[in-house]
Amino acid sequence: MTNKFCTRFGTNNPVVLAPVGGVSSPELVAAVSNAGGLGIAPVWYLDPDGLKAEVRRIRSLTDKPFGVNLNMDFRSEAQLEACFEEGVEIISLFWGDTGDFVPRAKAAGCQVIITASTAEKARAAVALGADAICAQGYEAGGHVEGTVSTIALVPAVVDAVGDVPVIAAGGIADGRGLAAALALGASAAWIGTRFLAAEEAPVHPTYRAQLLAASEDDTDRYDDLYDLSWPNAPHRALKNATSKMWEAAGKPALGQRPGEGEVLARRQDGSGIVRYTSASPNAALEGDIEGLSMWSGQGVGLVTKIQPAAEIVAEIVDQARAIVTF
Repeated sequence: MTNKFCTRFGTNNPVVLAPVGGVSSPELVAAVSNAGGLGIAPVWYLDPDGLKAEVRRIRSLTDKPFGVNLNMDFRSEAQLEACFEEGVEIISLFWGDTGDFVPRAKAAGCQVIITASTAEKARAAVALGADAICAQGYEAGGHVEGTVSTIALVPAVVDAVGDVPVIAAGGIADGRGLAAALALGASAAWIGTRFLAAEEAPVHPTYRAQLLAASEDDTDRYDDLYDLSWPNAPHRALKNATSKMWEAAGKPALGQRPGEGEVLARRQDGSGIVRYTSASPNAALEGDIEGLSMWSGQGVGLVTKIQPAAEIVAEIVDQARAIVTF
């Protein structure tokens, strides 16, 4: 199922693994790429040595194209240089001013994907040299900058960027969503929540159980709920005890919230994660997982079973192919 996105990025299928920090393992990234999609690894929270180790691990598991994701709110020269040193060929940039990262990445021979929340921002990204645009709609899980729905955003971005491939993100969890994205003019779908149910994703069992039980109405978008460690970054997550307690208190700002400073869970090194922290509940954590930031898009109601990542890719593509012909 190839098109201009597949041709440009060397994939067989127009499916991209969204880089969900903390729960996108090298095994998951490689599995999506091996299945003909494009795996993208979230590496922005790793130091340069950790980034290099992540890239090397992925490369040991696949000889197919894959990319890495950098967060411009935490822009790091050392991380970018580490990408160059490891020969990373695809870099995804999101959130904030990209600075000189795009021309430097292009000069190093990288292809660059930039996430945009409006047609104007997509046009500006193309002017910088972006090879593809991820048009992220309001329905998306995790950190969501924009307020425009996917179905309205994607065609606007497509019209704005000409021949540059557009990847639709937000609320897409099956082949019907991929088919809809293609019908809107996108060349691929950027999918996160569905892959949290992949066997290769190191998601905590409590988090995964909540995802599998959730409906399309069980998420909410918050401007500033899980803002410890990453302030001023709107996000979408499953409703839980923390969000309900905060809302019952009148949605107070930090410093006045119920349960502030309470350690909900601990990492393997013993460090604690306090309530209202932006932290993905991975399988290594212990404690009150339900109270953590359980990122999820509105397509979560379509996530109903645990499967190998390759099976997820195949199901999505086969279902889309039955609806649209390419």
